Amino acid sequence: MRQVLSLLRRKPGSAGAYLSEPRRPVEFDGVRMAQNAQARNRIIITVACFSIFYMVIGGRLIEYGARSNETVSSIARGDQLMASRPDLVDRNGEVLATDIRTVSLFAEPNKIVDPDEAIELLATVLPDLDMKGTYRKLSSASHFQWLRRQLTPRQQSQILALGIPGIGFRPEKRRFYPGGPTASHVVGLVNIDNKGIAGMEKYVDGQGLGDLAAAGMTINEQMEPVRLSIDLRVQHVLRDELAAAMIRYQAIAAGGVVLNVHTGEVIAMASLPDFDPNDPVHALDKDRLNRMSAGTFEMGSTFKAFTIAMGLDSGLVKMSDTFDATKPLRIGGFTIHDFHATRRILSVPEVFTHSSNVGSARMADLVGIAGHREFLTRLGLLTRMDTELPEVATPTQPREWKKINSMTIAFGHGVATTPLQTAVAGAALMNGGKLIEPTFLPRTAEEAARVAVQVVKPQTSDEMRELMRANGENGSGRNARVEGFRVGGKTGTAEKVVNGRYSSSLKFNAFLAAFPIDNPDYVVLVVIDEPKPEDGKHGATAGNNAAPMVQAVIRRSVGFLGVKPRFDAEGQVLSLSY
Repeated sequence: MRQVLSLLRRKPGSAGAYLSEPRRPVEFDGVRMAQNAQARNRIIITVACFSIFYMVIGGRLIEYGARSNETVSSIARGDQLMASRPDLVDRNGEVLATDIRTVSLFAEPNKIVDPDEAIELLATVLPDLDMKGTYRKLSSASHFQWLRRQLTPRQQSQILALGIPGIGFRPEKRRFYPGGPTASHVVGLVNIDNKGIAGMEKYVDGQGLGDLAAAGMTINEQMEPVRLSIDLRVQHVLRDELAAAMIRYQAIAAGGVVLNVHTGEVIAMASLPDFDPNDPVHALDKDRLNRMSAGTFEMGSTFKAFTIAMGLDSGLVKMSDTFDATKPLRIGGFTIHDFHATRRILSVPEVFTHSSNVGSARMADLVGIAGHREFLTRLGLLTRMDTELPEVATPTQPREWKKINSMTIAFGHGVATTPLQTAVAGAALMNGGKLIEPTFLPRTAEEAARVAVQVVKPQTSDEMRELMRANGENGSGRNARVEGFRVGGKTGTAEKVVNGRYSSSLKFNAFLAAFPIDNPDYVVLVVIDEPKPEDGKHGATAGNNAAPMVQAVIRRSVGFLGVKPRFDAEGQVLSLSY
């Protein structure tokens, strides 16, 4: 029995076999493969989600990086500031105009919670804030509005402390003029956007800076300064003396220029009343006109210098010739008479020294209308002057030159030109006969020689220097004498035109001077509008006011200009009366 059972246990497939060995679970390959595929899909989806997420983040970062930087709470770094303008400096490197950093206040109306509250808070710092206009800006649907340009650091700090949402600051540049009004008409000024609108500031923009700014091609690096021909020391002296003269003679305006006769450089030029370019609220007022280059005036007897030079240069007049001034000259229903009549025949030097209207008119008549007009045109007195300064007026003259016109123009009535042009033409009579257009930029003698035009003969220039010297010593220009320096000149007392008629009580006076008169280096011209007689003195002629003004300017400026005084054998300074 035991053997049978043993055999039964060893037979495969028998009941005993099943009883002795446990059953193993059955594996399904299809299920396992499905599970593996599902896991892979989940991993792929997860990776894709992360990839898309980081791509979105990267795209936004690129978008933000492409946007222009905007600072809303403080001044940004130097490289984020708007492009600079070059400094303007005088011939010695003294700063006339420069940029300083500032900020401007702006608002983002879409972020303003309560416009009324914001305005009330801002008004505590900016009491002059336009309430209605600001409310319209803050209530608009726009994303940007200027509220106030060019704040002070204190104002910025106080507004920051208010913590108003939607209010911020943008960095800007502000133009600063250390000399204030000292050279305002020459330097000019800029507008709120730092763009030149007058003077040499406008000229600099016209040389390409303005086009670059408009094209967005400006740079933030410090630019090379623009050097002007102005000497700030002489400029201060000139303006100071003009301001003092306006008070002394109770005048409505005054102006002056100091010009290098060899190079045409304007060393100083001022016109009063002027303005402070740091606070140009009055810059566009009518009485702030730059009278020296943008105003035209009848220059009176200073034109006699050009009339006599015309006669001498034409060869029709010699220094030894004489002209009849024994009585007034009548022509075409008009009478020409002398202010200080000598009632005698005058030589050419006497016509100049006595400032004879009759003698000058006869000289112009001798040259003729065509020759007279051509000569004044040759000297640049009838055409618009060519220089860097944008504010330049065009002279006026009769539409048709008749004999009476030529005769009155001979002594400065009938043609209106700018004082600067008068000085330039005067320089041509002093420097050997070369007309050199004025410049407000440095110019060497060699550069000037390339642009100079010979307009009168050297001999004519020599003779005119002698006439100017004589008039400066003993004539109407004697009040311009400076001890140790030879000063020559010609006065001009012109009656102003009021309602189409010449007024005997309103004068426009001028004095055209050159020094040292033996071989002049500089021309000085001053003008004074409607001067009154000085207290205790009689008369308001140019000899009594314009000549002393020139004397003061030269006396205070010669040291800066490098002109040395003359000494006698014993080392004493020579005066003009010798």
